[in-house]
Amino acid sequence: MHRAVLSSLTLGVVVLSAATASAHDTWLLPARFEVRPGATIELNLTSGMRFPDPESPVKADRLAASGIRLGGRTVPLEPRTPTKAALRLSATAPVPGVAALWVVSKPRTLSLGPDEVKHYLEEIGAPPSVEARWLNQQRWRESYSKLAKTYVAVGNASADRSWQEPVGLRLEIVPLGDPTTLREGSEFAVRVLREGKPVPDFSLSALPPKYAKPVRARTDSDGRAAFLLDRPGPWLLRSTLIEESSAPDTDWESLFATLSISVGKAK
Repeated sequence: MHRAVLSSLTLGVVVLSAATASAHDTWLLPARFEVRPGATIELNLTSGMRFPDPESPVKADRLAASGIRLGGRTVPLEPRTPTKAALRLSATAPVPGVAALWVVSKPRTLSLGPDEVKHYLEEIGAPPSVEARWLNQQRWRESYSKLAKTYVAVGNASADRSWQEPVGLRLEIVPLGDPTTLREGSEFAVRVLREGKPVPDFSLSALPPKYAKPVRARTDSDGRAAFLLDRPGPWLLRSTLIEESSAPDTDWESLFATLSISVGKAK
């Protein structure tokens, strides 16, 4: 299994045109990563380029699905009044355990010019085969969906290992260790799944707090990769899968998966 180690260099902010909005990260971030049983879990759903700062809200009518899985029961998240920078969502946490929470956006299409495509493919770590096909046809029409997930500990959750079970997203980052007990200096291993099957030799990255430089890794033959979490605060794991589209009006179909986690200070 490959492991990526964080560089301490500061990330220079790259300004993209509106046309490359699909390369912006979309994440689901809880107000608190730990709550009491019976409490309400509050979350912000937003898109932007400066995680964890919210930038652009995702409209409620853009959601194709949402959910909270806790105690063997799954129910949708409840949309609340949005802010200028985020869509607010909530869910009740009635029992102890590890709550898995997620959203899926409806597909949206875009077209990109040559310069935009080159930067976009570099940004998401697309395989050479994608660039080769694009160079051959010199056209980029894409349908994309966003899939964002997070976890919240509800009460004493140490006995709940449901975090290791996928929630069923088309592209999903699944923890291989409890995502609610992470500490500074620990290693966080994950498996990337496509329709429930491991995705080998696949690029994903982790964004540390405070706009630090993202760390890249590639999955092994079983779809696994790991990151060294060398600072406390919220982190965002992200991956993008691009496949050829069978639809007549698009060339590509892409899935953007993210997983937000919280890393506590070392004890």
